[in-house]
Amino acid sequence: MHVFTGRADSRSAAVRIAHEVYDAARAATEAGQEIPHGRPGGWGACGYRPGWELDWPAATADPWRSPCSWLNSKPFEM
Repeated sequence: MHVFTGRADSRSAAVRIAHEVYDAARAATEAGQEIPHGRPGGWGACGYRPGWELDWPAATADPWRSPCSWLNSKPFEM
């Protein structure tokens, strides 16, 4: 499992943006450059592992549930 986080207007947009962030991280790593950070909506990658191919057709998106969610019980709507 891989986790990408950031703001999106829909689940399909979240998967699309996560894929774009992953592709940018891969391209930067392959070019010997630093992985880009600071994309709008809070999206970014912290690393890339060569040889790990993600199954994008099987990717899903759901609202983030923090392991510390008991600290804030307000529901998050997507």
